[in-house]
Amino acid sequence: MEIHTKTFQTPNGSVEGVQTKWTGFNILLVTGKKGFLACPAIDVDACERYEVAAALVESTPQNPIGTLDRFPDRKITKVNAGARALGIQEGMNVTDAFALIA
Repeated sequence: MEIHTKTFQTPNGSVEGVQTKWTGFNILLVTGKKGFLACPAIDVDACERYEVAAALVESTPQNPIGTLDRFPDRKITKVNAGARALGIQEGMNVTDAFALIA
């Protein structure tokens, strides 16, 4: 297992990316003070029960996010109520969502 981190700067402050990598599988998420964005391995509906703003980022086995460097090049595919309240919407560019969770 490997763990990688990366800081992304937004107009509203920085957000922190974390990648946990196993052979053939990764979990990636980017966290800010107001919530987080994650790969589809995370259940954003369950996070809503804890009142955590969370959204999913597009990734499939055929076209995985793969690395934190590729994370900003994706779109948001699902949001929970907390993320929606921050202004995050399906189809939004991930870099725009970074600023909303910062």
